[in-house]
Amino acid sequence: MISLFFMDFISIIIPYYKKKKFIKDTLRSIYSQSYKNFEVIIVYDQKDISDFNYIKRLVHPDKRFKIINNKKNFGVSYSRNLGIKCAKGKYIAFLDADDLWKQDKLKLQHDFMKKNKLLYTHTSYAILNSRKKIIGKMIAKYQLNYNDLLKTCDIGLSTVMIDSKIKHKIYFPNIRTKEDYCAWLKISKTVPIYGLNKILSYWKKTKNSLSSNLIESIKNGFLVYYRHEKKSFIISLIYLFILSYYSVIKKIKQKV
Repeated sequence: MISLFFMDFISIIIPYYKKKKFIKDTLRSIYSQSYKNFEVIIVYDQKDISDFNYIKRLVHPDKRFKIINNKKNFGVSYSRNLGIKCAKGKYIAFLDADDLWKQDKLKLQHDFMKKNKLLYTHTSYAILNSRKKIIGKMIAKYQLNYNDLLKTCDIGLSTVMIDSKIKHKIYFPNIRTKEDYCAWLKISKTVPIYGLNKILSYWKKTKNSLSSNLIESIKNGFLVYYRHEKKSFIISLIYLFILSYYSVIKKIKQKV
């Protein structure tokens, strides 16, 4: 077994808000990683502390796990941005509190980045329903640029790993959905985005998830282009139409 001394340190950022039903499995998928040199920054983003104590019991006494208590609900963007500021790792990985990783996720992605000297990568992922059955998959393209992303965002947040050299470039704006899309668009203007075509993560599709709210998703899709990318009203509507079109195509292709 390779000594941890020779392994790059990875920071894992998890925002937490009312995910008690899922967090144990999520943390278990981190504990089972073959790559062991990491820290986990859990940003607790709710006023009620009952889940906070539950999470503390789950991770005690492992000192690699740190819990930051916001003491109120600031939102997922604030929590991720705070986690990035606190991260000490050579690499930073993002994981939502209801998603899962395969056992070799960190190792394979780290090796892929190290070997090819990459600053930003994502991977393919599988989609689970509420019964943990695989209902689809998203295959990562080898390379994406800004113009590619303007049409459709095929990047799963829980698959992303970045080199800490560019962490100052990552910022999640305060919107309820597609905050990650905004962040990836911004960074794609200056940093190449590479995909590892291996299914290393599982995204849980739940009925009450923010990303499953159609009206909210359409509204924030428009705001991505109009407010954050500074496109004109008409151009924003055109890109929203293109995004919606590819979203339908994507759902068809995702089915297994």
